[in-house]
Parts: sequence; structure tokens; C-alpha cells
Amino acid sequence: MNEMKGSEQYLGSKKPHNKSVIRRPSDKLHFRFNWDNTEDTSRDIYQNNLHHAQLLFGRGFRGGIDRRQQKKLSEDDHMKVDRHWSAKKVGDMTERDWRIFKEDFNISYKGSKVPKPMRNWAESKLCSELLKVVVERARYKTPTPIQMAAIPLGLQQRDVIGIAETGSGKTAAFVLPMLAYIKEMPPITEENAAEGIKVVSIVGGQSIEKQAFKIRQGCEIVIATPGRLLDCLERRYVVLNQCNYVVLDEADRMIDMGFKQQVVGVLDAMPSSNMKPENEEEELDEKKIYRTTYMFSATMPPSVERLARKYLRNPVVVTIGTLGKTTDRITQRVIMMKESEKTCNLRKQLDELAEYKTAIVSVNTRETADVVSKNLDKSGYRVTTLHGGRSQEQREISLQGRGIDVPDVAHVINFDMPGCIEKYTHRIGRTGRAGKTGVATTFLTLLDTDIFYDLRQMLIWSNSPVPPELARHEDAKFKPRSVIPIQH
Repeated sequence: MNEMKGSEQYLGSKKPHNKSVIRRPSDKLHFRFNWDNTEDTSRDIYQNNLHHAQLLFGRGFRGGIDRRQQKKLSEDDHMKVDRHWSAKKVGDMTERDWRIFKEDFNISYKGSKVPKPMRNWAESKLCSELLKVVVERARYKTPTPIQMAAIPLGLQQRDVIGIAETGSGKTAAFVLPMLAYIKEMPPITEENAAEGIKVVSIVGGQSIEKQAFKIRQGCEIVIATPGRLLDCLERRYVVLNQCNYVVLDEADRMIDMGFKQQVVGVLDAMPSSNMKPENEEEELDEKKIYRTTYMFSATMPPSVERLARKYLRNPVVVTIGTLGKTTDRITQRVIMMKESEKTCNLRKQLDELAEYKTAIVSVNTRETADVVSKNLDKSGYRVTTLHGGRSQEQREISLQGRGIDVPDVAHVINFDMPGCIEKYTHRIGRTGRAGKTGVATTFLTLLDTDIFYDLRQMLIWSNSPVPPELARHEDAKFKPRSVIPIQH
């Protein structure tokens, strides 16, 4: 018996075959499920979800639209339509909106814990008195990009390095936070509060004793050139122990003009005890007043960068546009000529651009300035000269007598090409300021070959025409004092 069971398990048991059932040919085409029709549950779902036509008229409906349903759907995040940042409140701005905003105005930051830029004057957090002056008296409709980025930093008393083109509104970017800082300081006496903010100017060409007398009477703001201010410090006319807000405007130009020693001397005369700690994570003493340092420049050469590393604490670098690039509002024209052809071409340029009533002609030496002035005066032009050989009083009288208003200058002529591209950038920046357009014409000779390469690159970057003579010149193809590989 056991042997039969084992063979059945091994070979399989033989089951009797059922007789075949005869099926109709039509039944062979029917697909048969493994379940019965009684197991179908779709009938219950259908009964619970009968479709009833909704009446699209009456209270709550308009034009066949259920407003309550539309409002409910609009609250879903996936149904919201993304709006431009200009159509949003500042609280509704997302990180993507801020990124687009900074791209629209060519604003870039370098630093940590950077506050958001302001989009308009109402969001600037300036006091109502300053806002009234800005909007009504100065008539600034909208802030410039450098003001959008730098003013919120200044109101937080952060050290700032601002890099922007000449004429982009840098002055208001540091003056407004400085005025807000002074307004928060308590006045020394009631008389000081009634007088307001006193400003003293310390520049060369004027009596230093008179300037010292004004300083002894007390002031909140001192505007000074580095050489004269250092002279006052050495004579003990000025003490900077209570100077807690420092601005270095056009720092690159001061260094380039040879005032680095004077600038360093002034900064070293200030106490280091009120400087912020080098460690940014270290908490600041609320009872202590720290020094705020602003540094503005159109370019960022290594000398200015070294100065910033020494005297600024964890600064935020704000760059507007491309570093070292001139503004697109200035039309740059470069004319190749001989040295003897400059005077004739100068009169020609002034006649061709006669619609620009005021122009600045830049030269490299005092002697050239006097010669050019005499030649133009003989030709019937109203001319005045400004150079270091004239006193400050003579310069002021000359400007007032000619009625020259610098913001209205729309034409700058480089009679002599400057020795470096940074000076060229500053010179042509005297026009095209505050959103206006201007023309910069440069006379170029074969004596200026050291700057051919940088000038050609500057013209290419600013989409300005490059003269064929400059483009073909060998000195314009390679940077001076650079190593040129020689193929053997």
C-alpha cells in the first residue's frame, strides 16, 4: 500500500477524465472572468455618485461661474499664478523674486548676513524727515541700484565697500545713512539741537587757521581732503577720538593720485578701540559705539583692496554692473591723430557738438591747460582753467563767473590720454551722470602706446567702436610687460 502511494507521488495519480462539454461557437469568443457577476461593486459606486446637472444661475453665480468654488480653488498653491516682483508687497517676495530683482538692477553682494535691498524710498526705513528731503527737495523719484543696496547696509551700521560707475548716485548712498546715524545721536546742548547739523569743509587753498576756528566751534560732519586733514591732525587742530562714521569716497582715485600715505595717516590717527571685532560671530557690546567705515570706488585695484582689509571689519562688497566697466549711457569716441593736430581737432569737436553747451577738456599738465585755454579763448570760446596751481578761491570764482554746473556737462574731451585706464574711467565719468547721456571724445597718439591694450579692451567691453589704427597696432594686442610665448 505504501509502495502504491509512493509511486503515485512520484508519477502522479491518474484522475478520471470528464466528458467534454459541447459549447456553442459563439460562446468560445466570450471572455470569462474568474469571478461572478454578483461580485461586481461598480454598481454601488455609480449609485453613490449620480451626476446631477448644476444650475449656473441665481445667488452666488455670475456668467455661469461659481464664485465660491473659484475662490476656494484660488487658495490652492498650485493654482496661484506667479506675479512679477513689482506687483508684490515686500512681505510676499520670495527668494526667487529677490534674485530676479538683483539681476534686473545688476546688484551683486559678497559677504554674510546681507539685508534685502530696498525697492523704493518707502521701504528704505529712513525717518520721515529725511524721506521728505529726498523726495520733495532733492526730487529723487526712485533710488539708484547702489542706493538700493548700500542704504539698508548703512542703516545697520555695517562696513561697506561700494563699487559702482561714476555718476551712479554713490554720494546719496552714504550720506543718507550717515545723516540717519547723526539724527539718532543725542545733541550736546539745546543750542546744537536748534542749529541742526553743522558741516565744516577742510580743503587746501584756504586758510588753515580759519578752518581750525570753525572746527573748534563744533561740528557733526567734516568734509576733507586727506592732505589737509592730516596737516590739521599734526597741528592738533583736529582730534578724531569721537569720529565714528568714516567715508572714503573715490578711494581708488585718491590712492592713484599718490595720497595713500595721507589716507593711511588719517585712519591711523583714529582710535582702534571702537572698531568692530574681527570675528563676525562675536556679539557686539550694546553699550559701546562702534565705528562704521564706508569705502566707495569705481574700480578695485589691489592697493584699495589691501587698504580695505586693514581698516574695514567684515565688509559687505556691493558691486553694481561689471567691475571696471564704464556706463552704457556714455558714448565713447577715440580719434587717432598726431600730436600737432590736437588743437585743430579740439575746435572741430567743439563745433560739431555745439548742442552741448558745456564741456570739460582734460589734460595731463598745468602748462597744457594754460596753452589750450588761451587758444580757445582766442577762438571765441568762454574758457576757464582748473588745476592745482590755482588757489581754491580762484577756482570757485572762476566756476561761478562762467556759470558752470557740473551735472549739466554732456561732453568730455580727453585732450591728453591719461596714463592708466582707471584715470580714463574717472575722466569720462564726469558726463552721463544721474541717468543722463553724454559723449566722451579721446585724442590718441603714438605716445600713448602703454595704454593701447587696456583702452582697446575697454572699448570692446562697452560695445564702443574701436578705431582701425588702434585695432591693428601691435601694442593693442598684448598687455604691456606681459610674457609672450615664442614658438620654436
